[in-house]
Amino acid sequence: MSNQKVNKALRARVYRSTGSWYMIKNTAGEFLQARFKGKFKVDAAIKSSNPIAVGDWVCYEELSDEEGIVTITDIEKRNNYIVRVSPQNRHHKHIISANLDAAIVMATIDSPKTSMGFVDRFLITAAAYHIPAIIIINKIDLLKDKHQSTLATWIKTYTDAGYPVLPMHVDDDEKVNALNTLLANKTTLFSGHSGVGKSTLINKILPNIQQRTKIVSDWSGKGQHTTTFAEMFDLPLGGQIIDTPGVKEFGLIAIEKSELGHYYPEIKNYMTECKFNNCIHINEPQCGVKQAVQDGLIHIDRYKSYLQIISSLE
Repeated sequence: MSNQKVNKALRARVYRSTGSWYMIKNTAGEFLQARFKGKFKVDAAIKSSNPIAVGDWVCYEELSDEEGIVTITDIEKRNNYIVRVSPQNRHHKHIISANLDAAIVMATIDSPKTSMGFVDRFLITAAAYHIPAIIIINKIDLLKDKHQSTLATWIKTYTDAGYPVLPMHVDDDEKVNALNTLLANKTTLFSGHSGVGKSTLINKILPNIQQRTKIVSDWSGKGQHTTTFAEMFDLPLGGQIIDTPGVKEFGLIAIEKSELGHYYPEIKNYMTECKFNNCIHINEPQCGVKQAVQDGLIHIDRYKSYLQIISSLE
């Protein structure tokens, strides 16, 4: 980031990114088409495939030769950001969005089945970047009797771990209203794999989204809207939600084995009871975490998830 003084009159937030073009909203509430020239001096620790992300605050100048197009000149320092593995380079990060107040992972028990590992990897990523996480378990109206025990287990497991859990379906107006209240005056990321009903829920929260989508589609020249890139929308009660493409898996980046336990709240609570400071809670003697698992204080499925994930870290 540069140290130049920010010109408040030419300050805007990024609402949509398509790789080289951006839709930004300035402080006057106007949507502008933007691009950037040259290279930005960003955090060297972020080996990112995208220099500008949805949610970024930027400075711009009206320097373009084309009418109605502005040029982004600087990025303000981010409060936080959330990343995934870059599609172009598995050793680089792709910044999904920045300056978040919360992150929601949407899951379904069946049709399609979300794995606990997928949810846990998202929760770890959010915790690593200091973003409070919320879990929505969607499509509960479609669950058969044989899935009810799984639903109850998920709710108890993640509630006991300290996460807000909202089981719901999109036609439950009471739950949708509760979600709207939860989202008010915050910038919240929505994520989940394809088929969990993320787009349907967002359409319910934002009934005018199709009109906005048409404007954006006309602007981008694509003709129709598919969630290929992250996009931010304003909420009626204040705040924003960021819709993201469906992801198959959340790859963890730059997390050491010694750090992983800190991103499981219930494991972190018992780490101080381990005899050894470098305990990673696998084979070490007098491990407070393993004892907590045996005593039923840490859910066995979360501990199994921890073991699977730590074995996958390089």
